[in-house]
Amino acid sequence: MIAPVKNKALFSSNTFSINLVTYPTNHSVMNHIDPVQQGRYYKLNFVLVKPKTGGAFKCSKCIINWFNRVYLFRPDKYEHSVTKIESGKRVLLSFALNI
Repeated sequence: MIAPVKNKALFSSNTFSINLVTYPTNHSVMNHIDPVQQGRYYKLNFVLVKPKTGGAFKCSKCIINWFNRVYLFRPDKYEHSVTKIESGKRVLLSFALNI
């Protein structure tokens, strides 16, 4: 059994949120697009802890990819995923903005 993803909301409003997200070993995120009812959706993710192996972020189009640690992208427009975390965990500080 795979441990659940821990998603701790640090701040949340109608248009902006900040989350601390921890992905455990053996977890992966399938290729997907995040639907929004209206507006444009942006995510700025800071990878605080990289897994020892696996857990690579994939996005069909990133606005910013800085050293595979900082990602700015449009999850509502472009497919994105995370490969299986083979060893260790992946911890993100995620800022989401829907305008």
